[in-house]
Amino acid sequence: MSRAIPFAHRLLAWFDRHGRHDLPWQHPRTPYRVWLSEIMLQQTQVATVVPYFLRFVERFPTLPDLAAASTDDVMAHWAGLGYYARARNLHAAAKACVAQHGGDLPRDFDALHALPGIGRSTAGAILAQAWNDRFPILDGNVKRVLARFHGIAGWPGLPAVEKRLWALAETHLHDVPDGRLADYTQAQMDFGATLCARAKPACVVCPQQDGCVARRDGLVDVLPTSRPSKTLPEREAVALWLENADGEILLQRRPETGIWASLWTLPQADTDAGMRDWFAHEVQGHYDSAEELPVVVHTFSHYRLHLQPLRVRRVALRGRVRDNDDLRWVARGELAKLGLPAPIRKLLGN
Repeated sequence: MSRAIPFAHRLLAWFDRHGRHDLPWQHPRTPYRVWLSEIMLQQTQVATVVPYFLRFVERFPTLPDLAAASTDDVMAHWAGLGYYARARNLHAAAKACVAQHGGDLPRDFDALHALPGIGRSTAGAILAQAWNDRFPILDGNVKRVLARFHGIAGWPGLPAVEKRLWALAETHLHDVPDGRLADYTQAQMDFGATLCARAKPACVVCPQQDGCVARRDGLVDVLPTSRPSKTLPEREAVALWLENADGEILLQRRPETGIWASLWTLPQADTDAGMRDWFAHEVQGHYDSAEELPVVVHTFSHYRLHLQPLRVRRVALRGRVRDNDDLRWVARGELAKLGLPAPIRKLLGN
C-alpha cells in the first residue's frame, strides 16, 4: 500500500477483512454493553472476558439492574476476572448513573470521565463505540502500535511519552470517515491484539509496514520501551479453612479497601501468631490440630503472596460470636453465590 494512504484508512481496510465483528457486546451494541465490555477488557484478554460478559448481562441485563444489585451478587458474578476494583467501580458508577443521569450512561465526555473507573481512554472508547462520536483511545494495544509505527522511544507510562502518543492518536482520528468511529476504535484494539502483538508481531502481512518506523529501523523487538524492571516483594500470610460439624466453611468479608476488597475469603493473618490469637478469640477448637495444606502463591501487581492454608474440621464459633455481615458459615453449595478470590475458590475446590 502507498504511504499516501492515511494510517486510519489502511487500518479500516484491514479491519473490514480481518477484524472481530461477532463479539457479544457488538450485538446489540448499546452504551451499557459497551461500557461493561470496556471495563472487563482492562488488563484481561477477549477470550477470557466473553463468558464472564455473557453471564453478567444475563444476570444484570440493564444498567438499573446492576445499580439495584447487592455487592455480594455483583462480586460473585465478577469473581475470577481479577482486578476487583473494576467491579466495585462499575457498581458505584451504575448507582451514580441512576442518581444523576436518569439510569443511562451520559453522552458527554466530562460526565462520563467523572464516573468511577472510567478514565480518558475508556470514556473515549465508550463514546466512539456506542454513539460513533469522534474520540481517541489509548489503551495498551494502541500505545504499542503507535510507538512502533512512529518510532516513539520511552516507556509509554511516562507522562511525556503518553502525551506524545495521545497527540498522535488524535491526529490519526482526523482521517476516520464519519460513521466509522466505532469500527476504527475496535480496529485499533484488534490490530494490536492480533497482528501488532507484543511478541512475534506479524510484520510480513501488516498493512502498515511501509510507513512503520520500527520495521524500517529494526526496532520492532524493542518498541515500545519496557517498563523499568523492579523486583516484586515477597509477603507471607496464614489462612484458616475452618469447617463446622455440618461441613460448612467459615468465610470472612475483606474490608472495602485493599487487596480482595469486599470479597469473601478465609480468615487471614500476616503471621501464625496473629492467626492463633484470632482463633483463640473467635473459635472453639484446637488450633494445633490444624492440617497444613500446600502453600498458595498468588502474584498481585505490587507483591507476591505466599499463603499458608491451615485446615481445622468440626469447630464452632464461640457463644458470643454469631453470623454477621463480615463473618458467616457457608455451605459448599452456596459458595458460588458469593464473590471469592480465584485462588481461594480453587483451594476450596469450588
